Amino acid sequence: MSFRNLSALALAGLLSVTIGAAVVAQDLTVDPAIASMSPEQLVEARQAAMKQNGGIMRGLGNLSGAEAVAATDTLIQNFANFPALFAEGSIVGDSKALPIIWEEKEAFDAMFAQAVEASQAAKAAAEAGDAAAMGAALQSIGPLCGMCHQKYRS
Repeated sequence: MSFRNLSALALAGLLSVTIGAAVVAQDLTVDPAIASMSPEQLVEARQAAMKQNGGIMRGLGNLSGAEAVAATDTLIQNFANFPALFAEGSIVGDSKALPIIWEEKEAFDAMFAQAVEASQAAKAAAEAGDAAAMGAALQSIGPLCGMCHQKYRS
């Protein structure tokens, strides 16, 4: 292995430690307004947040700088809010949520925690101006969305 390859590996390791520290450092608070929402409002809010996330995920590759950071902040907050937006008893109206969510709530919530972590890594990459790393972090979110929709949505 050449010195150049070793240097690249060392830099990649340093970046992963730095990004990991940034992920841990960010304090997340679930939107307090969620606690007082009716089941109908929970359904409306989670559907709106999912649509917003989908739009961000499709367009984030075209953003850079402060716009990319702001977009990743929105992803982080939405993913942090999702477990609370799926309060038990919120299968009302045009909700497509399945009851298995509350039977497997820990696993369900863990998917959102993974999406928060990936979004935080994307934010750190956006702040560093590293479009490739941002894209790589975002690519790990899509499969989580698909897995959730396949298992927990009608």
